[in-house]
Amino acid sequence: MELTLLGTGAPAGLPRPDCPCAACATARGALARAATALLVDGVLLLDLTPGAALAAARAGHSLAGVQQVLLTHPHDGPAVELPVGLPAAGRVADGRVLTLLSGHRVRALAMDAPGTGYEVTAPGGERLLYLPPGGAPAGLPDGPGRGATAPYDLVAADVTGRPDAVARLRANGAIGASTDLVAVHLDHDVPPGAELDRRLAAAGARAVPDGTTVSVGAYRAVPRVPRRTLVTGGARSGKSWEAERRLATFPGVVYVATGGGRDGDAEWDARVRTHRERRPGSWQTVETRDLVPLLAREGPPLLVDCLSLWLTDAMDRVDAWNEEAWEPGGRRALRERTAELVAAVRATPRTVVLVTNEVGSGIVPAHVSGRLFRDELGRLNAAVAEQCEHVLLVVAGQSLTLRG
Repeated sequence: MELTLLGTGAPAGLPRPDCPCAACATARGALARAATALLVDGVLLLDLTPGAALAAARAGHSLAGVQQVLLTHPHDGPAVELPVGLPAAGRVADGRVLTLLSGHRVRALAMDAPGTGYEVTAPGGERLLYLPPGGAPAGLPDGPGRGATAPYDLVAADVTGRPDAVARLRANGAIGASTDLVAVHLDHDVPPGAELDRRLAAAGARAVPDGTTVSVGAYRAVPRVPRRTLVTGGARSGKSWEAERRLATFPGVVYVATGGGRDGDAEWDARVRTHRERRPGSWQTVETRDLVPLLAREGPPLLVDCLSLWLTDAMDRVDAWNEEAWEPGGRRALRERTAELVAAVRATPRTVVLVTNEVGSGIVPAHVSGRLFRDELGRLNAAVAEQCEHVLLVVAGQSLTLRG
């Protein structure tokens, strides 16, 4: 199956007309994207957009052989002129199966938002899934392999707008290790270029320029998701949000909260509540500071937030704030405890994202205890970072790649 992506942008395109945002300002030239439309083997057009015929010509194709034009979502913009010779565009009722003269079979899938998804099977057996903007398949049963006879060869979906849809497809077995996950309906909520590529790679996905033709079912190396990632940054830098975003397309994530509760602290309770409300409902939350057993077990991805609070508890346990206890045995006990954690990160079989604080860039703490914590956290961060394939520094909500 040969798939040509005539456009890969949101329905309004990228840049959006008359939008002054930074993402639109930089979406020029090769980074500009027309509204998403897919041409399958020259016989099936999924979504009719302005300039489809010209886009096909630029990609070295013609729409003259198109036998069916199917729409995935309501068109809210100006009327789209139907190119001469194309059959009328329409949407298919949920669950209905069409068989084209070319031998392609198309099944319409119900969505949880306005629109229709399409599963396309080529005469050779290659399978493509295309989802509308902001949509995810409705009523997917949980569990590997249920609802999908096998992983799709290629999934074109709104990865940045609906990461939970990707997570559900992964949980269902519809997206497997060899599935080519291509991001479409790309909008200005993510800056184009390197930042978009970085975020998509974390989800095991990729973006391609408009006009790209891919061979569905042919072998290609899919983006490799870093198995261990350390996200560091200052207070309110956006590091926790960045860590959560990196695992948003994966099902059953275990969120490990190391902070615990604080009786009578309303501000702390509000922080915890905010974190909980923005996490996907399918995630499991575990409140513990005993990280080594979790890291040692097989299982879904872990998000540990954060190492700074873990260290505070570890230092409390060895009475690090008491100089008389610290020097005789506390220092050694803390070194052993942190070494155990670092070894667990090194040996873990799971995908794990760890959050920590960067406290060495500010003023020198006035108190001995503050300087001690700063030094120990710096050592812990460096040791954990050494074991991670990917290390990010978040500043003002912007992620800088330090490693990976």
